[in-house]
Amino acid sequence: SAREREQARVRACERESARDRESARERESAREGERARARARVGERARERAQEGERARERAQEGERARERAQEGERARERQRESESACEARVRERARARERRRARERRRARECVRERERESERAQEREHGGGKERTRAREREREHERARERAQERESARESVRESERASERASTRESERERERACERQSEPESERARERASESESERARERAR
Repeated sequence: SAREREQARVRACERESARDRESARERESAREGERARARARVGERARERAQEGERARERAQEGERARERAQEGERARERQRESESACEARVRERARARERRRARERRRARECVRERERESERAQEREHGGGKERTRAREREREHERARERAQERESARESVRESERASERASTRESERERERACERQSEPESERARERASESESERARERAR
């Protein structure tokens, strides 16, 4: 009848509507799944960038530690050089002191020998009488000997002074060389620091760009 046909048509429309709603739900679910996968991919890329940034910071820190170790090694070598220079100066001073002691001992020994000689000569003169001219000649000879000894001592003193001056010049040259090395290091460190800052800024800018 007409009513049955109308009911059948209504039921068919309802079934069609139900199928359409089911298809729409399936499509929406598929789109939601795709959006979730896209969000997961974005999150994974963000995590990778964060890990890369952390690795970059670790590399920078390791480089800084390596530079600190190198600087500490250089300071240790400088302390060693200074200690060696001080030790060399002490050795030279002890050697000069020994030489001065030996010179004084030799001078005292010579004086003792001359005094014994003079005493022997005076004894002989008292025994034999006269001989004043020979006495004066011997006195002049002894005076010449003392003059030669004083000249040798002055030359030895001048040589010690020259050696001290040469040692001071060598120490000054070493200190100047170390100062130049430290200046070069100080000059290179700011440039390295600026390079690291530029690299960090570039990485941060790329991260912000990727985030946008």
